[in-house]
Amino acid sequence: MDVGLLMNYSGGFAEAARGLSDFEAAGVDAVLLPEAYTFDSVSQLGYLAARTGRMRLASGILNVYSRTPALLAMTAAGLDFVSDGRFELGIGASGPQVVEGFHGLPYTAPLARVREVVEICRTVWRREPLRHEGRHFQLPLTAERGGSGRGGRALRLINHPVRPAIPIVLAALGAKSVELAAELCDGWQPTLYLPEAAKETFGPSLEAGRSRRADDLAPLRVLADVKMLVSEDEEELEAARWQVREYIALYVGGMGARGGNFYKALVSRYGFEGPAAEIEELYQSGRKAEAAAAVPAELLDGVALVGPPALVAERVAAFRESGVTGLNASPVALTHDRRVEDMRELKRLAG
Repeated sequence: MDVGLLMNYSGGFAEAARGLSDFEAAGVDAVLLPEAYTFDSVSQLGYLAARTGRMRLASGILNVYSRTPALLAMTAAGLDFVSDGRFELGIGASGPQVVEGFHGLPYTAPLARVREVVEICRTVWRREPLRHEGRHFQLPLTAERGGSGRGGRALRLINHPVRPAIPIVLAALGAKSVELAAELCDGWQPTLYLPEAAKETFGPSLEAGRSRRADDLAPLRVLADVKMLVSEDEEELEAARWQVREYIALYVGGMGARGGNFYKALVSRYGFEGPAAEIEELYQSGRKAEAAAAVPAELLDGVALVGPPALVAERVAAFRESGVTGLNASPVALTHDRRVEDMRELKRLAG
């Protein structure tokens, strides 16, 4: 399995960027930079391209609403250029909190938009004249679809991309979005991934998507996000477990409106419907610590890699056996050196 680093720059971006060379030397395969309603990740990924020499660079993730499909394609081609072919385009639909609340755009038809974005990006990278007749995008834009009528042309990318097919990874959790990832994309990136429930929860969607997958696409990569700490110290482990509890409570309880939280829906599909409802109720009422405490131990231990070396090795094996081909890890140790050592150990365990 590949090992990626979900970059945490809460201590300062420049400091974190300088430390990437240590992770690269430890064998980490990729670094992923988040973007929600933060600083944009694109400018920072360009900087990281100059600070690394081997690691893949990935956006984690760019939403498909706030940038046009052509701009996403241009951005990916530009980052692939400055990194000498090391960029992976991580995309996702995000959610109405960000898309409507921060960008002021209607959160409509996310699956159809993702499909069209993927098609348009690949057309741009092949340097074909950009013509697209879709429900959400028409290129060139005609007067009948709201254009000026002044002769928009089917243009092709001026530059020759380093690669004519940049890998696209879709962050997805819902049944139909996972199916779309398996059909169209190079990779699928789930979070709160529980190996023991993966076959029942995701299997039908993956099977349906793969049945329509083009023959020229390589097998789907499955890149699961995890938090991790390798330690024998019970005090350290308890602190790490609390971080995981807080993370789960934030997503299950606070990411999305009632009735529209993708993470709560996922945890409920795993069989934790009662605890998920309790976590949401506590979190929404401002009782965040109680929400974290309400996270079931079985869920916490299942979605994270936190424990002594032998236990972490067992959990890595469980992820592999469930079909995961890569682990995107957030090491939660308190020092940089410990985080590097944990990632080195994870790379060893992943093989």
